[in-house]
Amino acid sequence: MTKKIMIVDDEPGVIYTVKHGLEGMDSDYEILPVENGKKCLEILEKGELPDLLLLDIMMPGMSGWEVQQQIREKIPEEKLPIVFLTARTDRIAKNAGSFLGKDYIEKPFKIPELKERIDKILKK
Repeated sequence: MTKKIMIVDDEPGVIYTVKHGLEGMDSDYEILPVENGKKCLEILEKGELPDLLLLDIMMPGMSGWEVQQQIREKIPEEKLPIVFLTARTDRIAKNAGSFLGKDYIEKPFKIPELKERIDKILKK
């Protein structure tokens, strides 16, 4: 059964790497690329709910923290697990990301490790 994973990141290279890396490793994954938080929220409001959300923290306009907060006001964690995927490596961000999301993955990352951590969350 296909698992939809939405990636929200303002860096096209990260989106490309995740999309082609994960879909190349596992045909059961469908990656939905989204370039900013506002667009992510618009898609979710239309009722398109992925199985998992990979969310960058540092984005222009609306941070990943703000996106996560708005999502949680409407969608519980059981229905949409969020994994923070970020270049922030400070302890405060790690602690907050681990508390607010299902996982916190630092950039740069390796696709096999990303897949393993996603598999664990989706209990694949």
